[in-house]
Amino acid sequence: MMRNNDTRLVERRYLVTFVLITSLFALWGFANDITNPMVAAFQTIMELSAAKASLIQFAFYGGYATMAVPAALFIRRFSYKKGILLGLALYAVGAFLFIPAAARQSFTFFCVSLYILTFGLAFLETTANPFILSLGDSANSTRRLNLSQAFNPIGSLTGMAVASWVVLPSLMSDRHRDAAGVNHFSELDAVTKAGERARDLASIRDAYVVLGAVVLIFLIVIALTRMPETQKGNGAATRGGTMGRLWRNVAYREGVLAQMFYVGAQIMVWTFIIQYADNLGIDKATAQKYNIVAMAIFLCFRFISTFLMKYVNSRRLLAIFGCGAALCTIGAVVLVGKTGLVCLVGISAFMSLMFPTIYGIALEDVNSDDRMLGAAFLVMAIVGGSILPPLQGSIIDLGTVLGHPAVNVSFCLPLLCFIAIVIYGIRRSADRGD
Repeated sequence: MMRNNDTRLVERRYLVTFVLITSLFALWGFANDITNPMVAAFQTIMELSAAKASLIQFAFYGGYATMAVPAALFIRRFSYKKGILLGLALYAVGAFLFIPAAARQSFTFFCVSLYILTFGLAFLETTANPFILSLGDSANSTRRLNLSQAFNPIGSLTGMAVASWVVLPSLMSDRHRDAAGVNHFSELDAVTKAGERARDLASIRDAYVVLGAVVLIFLIVIALTRMPETQKGNGAATRGGTMGRLWRNVAYREGVLAQMFYVGAQIMVWTFIIQYADNLGIDKATAQKYNIVAMAIFLCFRFISTFLMKYVNSRRLLAIFGCGAALCTIGAVVLVGKTGLVCLVGISAFMSLMFPTIYGIALEDVNSDDRMLGAAFLVMAIVGGSILPPLQGSIIDLGTVLGHPAVNVSFCLPLLCFIAIVIYGIRRSADRGD
């Protein structure tokens, strides 16, 4: 069904607030994608097992799971602006804690720093998404959120660039590889090793300290900016009553599940591009470029999908893009070679609208008193990214499955996730008679 919505996407009175809040989407995208490569960096620098180094991601996603609901309760009691200011403060504190963590050369301290940093990200995501939805006509809310979310991958690309071209190349511990690519850092004498470890941790520390300074600037600007209070709740809702209403709301309940499937699929697709390319004999440095291309495609299609929503219902578009993602994933599973790799990269085009669209659809019929807690559970659905990737990794470890490369077969997991998203889009379209 084609439609043309002439309502202004962002009213003039909300424009400054919209721009400032939208900039925060890039800010947490940066944190996500500068942190991902740090798992491998810490594994070498601190001489850790892969399992222990992965605690970086556990701490990162654990912060979201821990703080999303408390953030919602804080915002519901106070305001969107206060929630954002507290989120930025926690973000900055976590970044600046990298200073004592580097001084003590403590991996545990680094994990705690990231855990606190993501307390701030949980506050920002729990606040910014519903705030953007509230800044204007509800008929345009999902499209408006897609526009703001389009700036998230800009931050992600910047984080990737800083990690790939500034932090990682400066690491001394990664410069002891032989012709076969084996790193001999652990074989250095204690004095040399300690000196290189200190320099490398200082390089990582400096990146996060600069990030913390940028976050502080945002905090000051937002603190000095007058923002509209668009929360319309009467404050009478109880937590128990809210939970009951959310559970009875089928679109919301299924939306949380759809969001878990989406985040799991996204992290599986982006995490294992390198393994997929490695199976084709492509070195990791080149494989990382495929990841950057995937993110660039994701960014471009965020803007394209936002434009398409002016003419195509968001629920129907979600189902269409879900089908596109599923078809590309089938290509990545079935086709062995560079064609399969191209299909894998192409999935990012269709993932582009999923997070904000599922988010917007799930909250459409949630009343204003319940929206903050509803937003919190949608943010907590990000933990889907910590559940599904280990399952895919266990499939990849098999080597082959029925004579087919296991890395290809492993993408049946994100395929199932995309099928679930297609079903969600179709069911929500049927609810509205689209």
